[in-house]
Amino acid sequence: ERLSGSVKTRSINQKGDDKVSIQSYRVHSTITSRLANTMIQSKVVNKAKHAQSLVFDVQIPKGAFIHNFTMNVNGITFTSSIREKSAARQQYAQARARGKAAGIVRSSALDMENFKAELNVPGGTKVQFEIHYQEVIQRKLGTYEHVIPLQPGRLAKQLEVDVRIIEPQGLRYVNVPNSLGDHFAGITTLSKGEKKAHVSFKPTVAQQRKCPTCSATAVDGNFVVAYDVRREAKAGELEIFNGYFIHYFAPDNLDPLPKNILFVIDVSGSMWGLKMKQTVEAMKTILGDLRPDDLFSIIDFNHNVRNWRDDLVAATPSQMEDAKKYIQGIHPNGGTNINEALLRAIFILKEASRLGMLDPNSVSMIILVSDGDPTVGELKLTTIQKNVKQNIPDDVSLFSLGIGFDVDYDFLERLAHENHGTAQRIFGNQETSSQMKKFYNKVSTPLLKNVEFNYPRESVSDVTQNSFHNYFGGSEIVVAGKVDSSNVQHLQSVITATAANAGLVLETLEDVEGLDDFLKKEEHADPKFTEKLWAYLTINQLLAERWGEIQLSQFDLRLSRTPPLPSLPVAGHRGSLACPPQRAEQSPAHPAPMPCQGPCPPLPHWVAVNGQVIGAKRHENKKLSTYFGKIGFYFKNKGLKVEISTETITLKDGSYSTSLSWSDTGSIIRKRLLVSVKKDRKVTITMDTEMSFLVLLHRVWKKHPVNVDFLGIYLPPTNQFSSSVHGLIGQFMPEPEVRIYNERPGQEPEKPEATMEVKGHKLTVTSGMQKDYRGDRVFGTKVHCWFVHNSGKGFVDGHYKDYLVPHLYSFLKNP
Repeated sequence: ERLSGSVKTRSINQKGDDKVSIQSYRVHSTITSRLANTMIQSKVVNKAKHAQSLVFDVQIPKGAFIHNFTMNVNGITFTSSIREKSAARQQYAQARARGKAAGIVRSSALDMENFKAELNVPGGTKVQFEIHYQEVIQRKLGTYEHVIPLQPGRLAKQLEVDVRIIEPQGLRYVNVPNSLGDHFAGITTLSKGEKKAHVSFKPTVAQQRKCPTCSATAVDGNFVVAYDVRREAKAGELEIFNGYFIHYFAPDNLDPLPKNILFVIDVSGSMWGLKMKQTVEAMKTILGDLRPDDLFSIIDFNHNVRNWRDDLVAATPSQMEDAKKYIQGIHPNGGTNINEALLRAIFILKEASRLGMLDPNSVSMIILVSDGDPTVGELKLTTIQKNVKQNIPDDVSLFSLGIGFDVDYDFLERLAHENHGTAQRIFGNQETSSQMKKFYNKVSTPLLKNVEFNYPRESVSDVTQNSFHNYFGGSEIVVAGKVDSSNVQHLQSVITATAANAGLVLETLEDVEGLDDFLKKEEHADPKFTEKLWAYLTINQLLAERWGEIQLSQFDLRLSRTPPLPSLPVAGHRGSLACPPQRAEQSPAHPAPMPCQGPCPPLPHWVAVNGQVIGAKRHENKKLSTYFGKIGFYFKNKGLKVEISTETITLKDGSYSTSLSWSDTGSIIRKRLLVSVKKDRKVTITMDTEMSFLVLLHRVWKKHPVNVDFLGIYLPPTNQFSSSVHGLIGQFMPEPEVRIYNERPGQEPEKPEATMEVKGHKLTVTSGMQKDYRGDRVFGTKVHCWFVHNSGKGFVDGHYKDYLVPHLYSFLKNP
């Protein structure tokens, strides 16, 4: 009798009860910063008087590293050994033939491999099977999912799943979906702290039964723990421990890049029926999800290759509707000409690029959907790979979807990995459509392209892949390496990338001993998680490059891979600060975008800088202090807007926007406008290297009863403003002639008074101190000032209310 599930039993006695019972079935898993160490243990007793064949058949995630497997028979432990694939198959067959216990890993489900060990067990024998494996949990569609196949096959006297999560970055949420069904609702317990969580599932024997009188178990499916971590900085999180660093990068709140996408769909005879029906259903949804900025087309192929459109077209409602009708009308038949179909798709993308149809910041991709091997045209798989590699542009990614189990998935996987893409096998059944849509969702939102991670060469070594063509929303890029912790106190990284409307430069600086206290006190954390994660990434990288077999001997880790400004006196309004400066001569390092016939006259740059005022939490001494809570810059000639609040810094260009938070250190570059952020300190805006603005962030204690966070703005004296510059502050950029005289005691002894002569007016002013925070942002530097009364009457042109504007990007009408 063979029972379905991960741990199975095959009895050589085919009559009645096989008298095999599971004493205990335990799954313990500990996740330390995405690295999961999992142990599955099953204790089985053969209560029969005769020998029986017991099968330990367990699913493990694809790409996991098995690092230990043991069998304990009546107190005697047998350990396993790992062999190369072909040698392992041969040795497994030989051991089976001699009646010895043996185990082998085989590809099974969509994201799983099967590990199977079979043992002939005499009557009355107790056997314990135990397997340990490691995996790196990947972020998909914004979530980490730890999936544990839980299929004991029969009732277990003790059944236990124990999952512990330790994430130094902090946990945003943890949940356990009801993946095993309503039968087990309310049994799982979950406790969550700031950085740790514990999940426990311990159903009793009665709770395991399908019904009160049933002897069959209802435990049959996947036990899933889903979570995500906190992310404050766009530059990601650097985790350094025991001489290794791990850099996690998963920015969000970015506008998607436009896509140029070609769907290449196999419509050969083998796609007839359910496969084609499900593909059509999925394509209708996928086409409906295209964005207005996307370009797309469809190629379908059997022994011939057909184009829905000869060129890429915009994803307008009418084009998408026509494409859906085209897909609906496909009738599968004939052979499979993969080579010509892919070369046609590459040609269309290259022509579109040559004709200037593609947005320079767009992402180009081909999605191949096929269920079989080539039967027409070029049949040699290595030649097809070579043809694609020689013709496909370096900025185009190829993604492969293999439907069913007849397709040569290894071939599709090689095609994708060689051309900056990924592959996935999907079932040719009722779930095909949902699987196709889920796969597309993973690649449908490119947020960045040309992502480069840079680290100081003198501080790091053996860095894993640090250059990536694309970053897709909801995913995560992970880079690891060795760091010289004994000679370096901090590790700095600089990430460069292209966003939808700007270039990005992101920096982060981390203490090499920053995690030591936390991890050394956490008893469940894996002290070697950084080393193991680095090894995992490195081994997978070497295997992908097809020379891993030669280099893997360098690793001594016992891992074996399964196959492969100031305040304003007006609250709640905005005050205008500056108007158009005179544009200086072009810098040779930044040539003008448009050539001139003869000498080019200097063009004015129209810039509006406005501040929105916020009030303190309450009045103090019958006065409400006011501050800048938001500052906006509008560079009219460039069509760019920069909005700085006490939370975020955003660069806007039309409908596109790119944001950084005050927890980031980095830069946004667009049309020669540079916005640089220093973490929790300042923002510098530089225009064409000729003009700059400085905004400082002032943080206060969050629970302060009165004060609030606010911004300060400073204009360097080096800025070259025109004579027409104006605004509440801008009118003082050409410094007016001021004379102070007749100093005398004031109403308060420590505040003397004087007469100020400015702009033809004589004003009474009071001496006092103000603070300049540019040098010391915490305590500031005291600066002597003369304070003007009556809301600046006689000092500013007109009335202060003349400087109120309707919105953050308005230009002031000269008073």
